[in-house]
Amino acid sequence: MQSSFRGQQWKMLLVTMFCYLFFYTGRHNFGWAAKGMATSLNVSYSYIGWISFSMLLGYAIGQFINGNLADRLSARVMVTTGAYLSVLTNIAVSYSDSITTIMILWALNGYFQSMAWAPGGKLISNWWNEAELGKAFGFYTMAAGLSSVLTYLLSIVLLQQGMEWRMLFRLPVLFLLVAATIFLIVARDKPSDAGFIDPVKKDGTSEKISWLTRYRVVLSYPHFLLTSFAFGFESMARYGLIFWVPVHYLGKNWKDNPGNLWVTFLLPVGMAAGALSFGMLSDSLFKKNRIHSIRFGMLMSAVMALLVYVLPANNLLLGGFLMLSVGFFVYGPQSCFWPLSPEMLGWDYTGTGIGFMNMFGYVFAALGEPLFGFIIDWVGNTNIIFVFISGICLLSVVMISLAKRSWNAAGGVVSQPETLPS
Repeated sequence: MQSSFRGQQWKMLLVTMFCYLFFYTGRHNFGWAAKGMATSLNVSYSYIGWISFSMLLGYAIGQFINGNLADRLSARVMVTTGAYLSVLTNIAVSYSDSITTIMILWALNGYFQSMAWAPGGKLISNWWNEAELGKAFGFYTMAAGLSSVLTYLLSIVLLQQGMEWRMLFRLPVLFLLVAATIFLIVARDKPSDAGFIDPVKKDGTSEKISWLTRYRVVLSYPHFLLTSFAFGFESMARYGLIFWVPVHYLGKNWKDNPGNLWVTFLLPVGMAAGALSFGMLSDSLFKKNRIHSIRFGMLMSAVMALLVYVLPANNLLLGGFLMLSVGFFVYGPQSCFWPLSPEMLGWDYTGTGIGFMNMFGYVFAALGEPLFGFIIDWVGNTNIIFVFISGICLLSVVMISLAKRSWNAAGGVVSQPETLPS
């Protein structure tokens, strides 16, 4: 029984990872389309930043709503619905010539994309106990990092084939369509849906908790709010890199120096490696102290971003190493943020907590996008973004240093049993 359940645990984690592996093809494609879109539609980078802002704000609003819904509805259905709607929205953007229409559609796409992460996290927390939750979320976050790798790879290949920006919204999302369908067929929300006994949780009162009470409980933990602020600055730095690094390198006459594009490819590779590494390090080296892990990662990312600005940009080997490193340290801590939701709030509030924290992340990231665009237009040099990112990472360090691991009303951190009852 236990051996069979172990196989199902991994099956559910892997199919959730597989689905999320293709989600960024529906939103991280925008950075690669930005330069062509700005030229084609004759708009400034500041305006492009506001379009990115609209998507991130839509995502943030969606996290606030869908994180709560994930504690009440089927994660399997929510993830699949969001994927299908995101695919349709991307294709609609590709046929639009109105910058206003694109902004509205991209904002809607942000909401649809938000229907995946918190529900997926809730599904994983239903299948994995606290002893291995850091590892499970490390793998899950790694899938998100690899999704950036995949999106960057597809975008670079399409651009090198001479395709226009519109194709970046049409072709990559077809992979998401297939992955979401597989997830719908294979995934199960909780062990009892697959014929197993659900683990008994100390706070197992989920069915009786109203949606308003969930938000009230989350807001009552000041250290969780500080953690959410830290996550907000981490997300602002991360999206500053994801969105503006392609713009930075595409502006360097990339057709004469195609190696520059492959330097950018190492950014999401580093992110994926960091996600998996930090998830495991937080469980082992840092003894499940997620806060120490986060502080270390964000401090290192501040240093690496500053080095990108200071050191020569014409050395591809050095540039590649720095892109790999800044990606590793800026994204790695994300896998340490997610377990803090059940650890600080309790299992019944996992989806709400993840959604609330992710809302903070995307509100901050949204606010950062037009700021990045304005600074680039003002200074006239995209390299300035790395100084800005370094400062943002340091603000994340300050916020997480003020937070302490919270204790729930029952008097301790809630945990699942090591094994299922037979």
